[in-house]
Amino acid sequence: MADFFDALEDKHVAMIAKQPVFFVATAAEDARINLSPKGYDAFRVLSPTRVAYLDLGGSGNETHAHLSADGRITVMFCNFDRPALILRIYGKGRPVLPQDDEWEALAAHFTLLPGTRQIFVIDVESVQTSCGWGVPFMEYERERETLKKAHAQSDPKEWEAKTAGRTKSIDGLPTRATDRYIAG
Repeated sequence: MADFFDALEDKHVAMIAKQPVFFVATAAEDARINLSPKGYDAFRVLSPTRVAYLDLGGSGNETHAHLSADGRITVMFCNFDRPALILRIYGKGRPVLPQDDEWEALAAHFTLLPGTRQIFVIDVESVQTSCGWGVPFMEYERERETLKKAHAQSDPKEWEAKTAGRTKSIDGLPTRATDRYIAG
């Protein structure tokens, strides 16, 4: 049975802190639904009603496009150990890029990783927990270092030129490009 909360409670924050992976879902009108897995030490609970996560350059920028168009976002955590539990955060999100005024204060909550292009800030509207009894037991082995290595080995000028040209989602929705390379 699902339980709903208006904000994150201490028990939710403790569960989130133990998870090495989370999933992000967004949608915009007449666009594909975007669902992405996220790893690394990239998620922060800023308050019971605000969370944020680092976004590294990857295959696209759909989350940015969807949040700019619609704002709706769901973040899901699954406990692959005991106790069985699924936690969803429903909210409104927005991208914060390095050129934005609030970047420095927000970035101070993270250890920036090579290739960081933005931070997504989410105002929590509700939190849902459910049993998770259908989720398998799984063991965390280690992070994949490939994405961080690829960004760390990138030429900063080439990286900036490449991302400057990425101003549309796969469905043609507009995005804003970061104005600088983050070496981490």
